[in-house]
Amino acid sequence: MAEIGEIQVSAYDVPTESQPESDGTAIWSKTTLVVVEVQAGAWRGLGYTYADAGAARLLRDVVAPAVRGLHPFDTRRIYEAACASVRNHGRSGAGAMAISALDVAAWDLKAKMLGVPVAKLLGTVRSEVPAYGSGGFTSYPESRLADQLSRWADEGFRFVKMKVGREPDRDLQRVRTARKAIGRGRALFVDANGAYSRKQALRFARDFAEEGVSWFEEPVVKTDLQGLRLVRDAAPMEVTGGEYAWEPHDFRELLPVLDVVQADVTRCGGFTGFLDAHALVRAHELPMSTHCAPALHVALGCALPGVRHLEWFFDHQRIERMLFDGAPTPVHGLLRPDLSRPGLGLVFKVQDAAQFGVQL
Repeated sequence: MAEIGEIQVSAYDVPTESQPESDGTAIWSKTTLVVVEVQAGAWRGLGYTYADAGAARLLRDVVAPAVRGLHPFDTRRIYEAACASVRNHGRSGAGAMAISALDVAAWDLKAKMLGVPVAKLLGTVRSEVPAYGSGGFTSYPESRLADQLSRWADEGFRFVKMKVGREPDRDLQRVRTARKAIGRGRALFVDANGAYSRKQALRFARDFAEEGVSWFEEPVVKTDLQGLRLVRDAAPMEVTGGEYAWEPHDFRELLPVLDVVQADVTRCGGFTGFLDAHALVRAHELPMSTHCAPALHVALGCALPGVRHLEWFFDHQRIERMLFDGAPTPVHGLLRPDLSRPGLGLVFKVQDAAQFGVQL
């Protein structure tokens, strides 16, 4: 059986649809896609993450050499070797995203060699998984906010999410605009990206609840665990977070302070890391949701009983549908893995992506 041989890494800066976009704590005008292809004999596994090009260099120069020669079926061993390789570089941040992309590629490779979809390699508990429309950037005027969220509601999404926190004085009015646009029959989520102080978060939790907001994501900075617990215990809606959980320890710290734990396969260690996170969260009887990268999360959402729904994040779904053949399309707010293709069912459109290429 072939061993892991050539590993190719590339990166692409994809401009955002509108310039710039923002949330409560960040402003951006591009999204960097880091792609890795892992070869074993005649098979090639595909993985990716959304990270700075520095993560691509770390993946190419540090992580990739550590897994060459390993058996493609030994995904746990590949994951452990990747984690060990970044000991002196840092397990979180760029290190975690490099590991995640490599691990995703390893699972895609293994599934292709076995001739099965990743969803069936994992084993499914459902055939489809709900998604929620996610965008509503703070850079949008209210008219565009209303248009985007109402369009998702009309397409059958039962939940939609908007950003808050950049201009707190405007947030309540923007939430009211969003509620009016989607009506009372759809769930409205808000994401502050850690922009509020504790007192602001408590006040907005009450105000947002009056508009039927049922999900308050990262109301305070993610490292303020006591603040998260304070808001979680006082807020009428669910308090959520976890997108910056890089390894099991990070998830363990969040368990006592959140209602719903989010995990991102492109950050938490790929499929292997996500499976570990799910086991930990499930043992504490908490629900999970996924963060961004919907094309990579469909299989996990259908395989893991603790996953409630996926995030149909505007920027990432746009990139995935633009640059990957086989990227999923929601039907009435539901996503299904393509069981007619082995692996992830994705093919990277190299020629289409070339215009965005970054020199590594």
